[in-house]
Amino acid sequence: MTAFRSLGNTGMELGKSSTRLSTGLRINSGADDPAGLIAVEGYRTQIGGMTAALGNNQDALNFAKTADGALDETTRLLRDARSLTVANGNSSLSADQKQANQTQLNNIMTSIDRIASNTSFGSRKLLDGSAGTRVSVANKSKLESAFVSGTLGGVQMSKSGTLDVNVTTGAAQAAVSGTTAYTAGTVALTASGTFSINGYSFSASSGDTINSVIAKINGATGSTGVSAVISGGVVAFSSTGYGLSQKINLTEGGGGLLLAAGATATAAGVDAIAAVTYKDTAGATVSTATFNKGDGLSLKDSNGNQIKLTVTGNGTSITGGIQVIAGSSNFQIGANGGDTANLNLSNFSSAALSVSTLDITGNDMQTSIDAIDAAIKTVSSSRGSIGSFMKNTIESNMRALGVAKENLTATSSSLSDTDIAEEMTNYTKLNILQQSGLAMLAQANSAPQGVLSLLR
Repeated sequence: MTAFRSLGNTGMELGKSSTRLSTGLRINSGADDPAGLIAVEGYRTQIGGMTAALGNNQDALNFAKTADGALDETTRLLRDARSLTVANGNSSLSADQKQANQTQLNNIMTSIDRIASNTSFGSRKLLDGSAGTRVSVANKSKLESAFVSGTLGGVQMSKSGTLDVNVTTGAAQAAVSGTTAYTAGTVALTASGTFSINGYSFSASSGDTINSVIAKINGATGSTGVSAVISGGVVAFSSTGYGLSQKINLTEGGGGLLLAAGATATAAGVDAIAAVTYKDTAGATVSTATFNKGDGLSLKDSNGNQIKLTVTGNGTSITGGIQVIAGSSNFQIGANGGDTANLNLSNFSSAALSVSTLDITGNDMQTSIDAIDAAIKTVSSSRGSIGSFMKNTIESNMRALGVAKENLTATSSSLSDTDIAEEMTNYTKLNILQQSGLAMLAQANSAPQGVLSLLR
């Protein structure tokens, strides 16, 4: 009976050893290691989630690369549009040549619209505004345009609502005034001389009137960015644009037409600054941000959001001026709930970029050039956000996930996987014990035969 019991135990352990060697797992059922099984199943769950998350990250990376590639082509088209606009500013071109360039420009805008409407990842449109939080300007008299990156004040714009714009510092034009007094604009000059504005030279002769001089100045506004009027008996100059980048450098020659002979006057504009409040549909404040990184009437914050004021909206408070429509692209980039990342892709049609109706057949190209430059900045800013999302969010997260999965797999393996060398040694031992147990059982069964022989 002792030999039979021992043989039974050996057979049971040999079965377990055979299972471990055939499956490669130390824990094949809860009975093998109850506490270890609980830990291992938790690890396996996390590893499975990480594997799926790595696939999600790769999809997000490809999603962003598709959008970036399309916007790269949009930027190239905008550069071509700018070249055509600059070329059309040359007065040596005939009307037919200018119209031919206008036709090319129209075709470029059609191509930009096609890219915006057709670029997709699978069935998901990327650049038509449906793949990101977007805004609609409600108060067009005070706000010319708006663009959101999907984050404002460090908070993702995942709720529809409004943006309130409170302009705390109004944008200003650069302005200087001459010191030479004129009783009337029609009075003839008594001296001849020269002066320059922002490096552009002017000349006047005795007999000219100050009105004719002002007409020369205003006729060159496209080159100098400065206009002039008579105000308070002197010539007053102001930049046509707003902001710190707008400069006036006025230098007087020897005639003393505007300033004292040889004198200079300089001035710069002021950039607008605004506090922007993001509210949900119930009117509750979600986040706030300071827009102090712009240029003139164009305001920008640290998250890449942009707002452009009209002259009427400069220095005012605009409540509910911008409608926010939530719909950004979210990606599950981690193994647990809440491990998500957001990529905001706006509408990049020619209309959304404010370049759809450009006319370059006239003489003043500055307005068109400014519009195209602004569109290029918008697209470039978005590409920068996409690039940051790819490099600093997705690629970084993939590396971190890879390391975490590797170490979690090693931990799970140390608990659940069979040590083949050790188990093979144990299996060999159990085989020997089984064979010797069978032999001993045979010996034990033969022992009673000696007793029976005494009864013969």
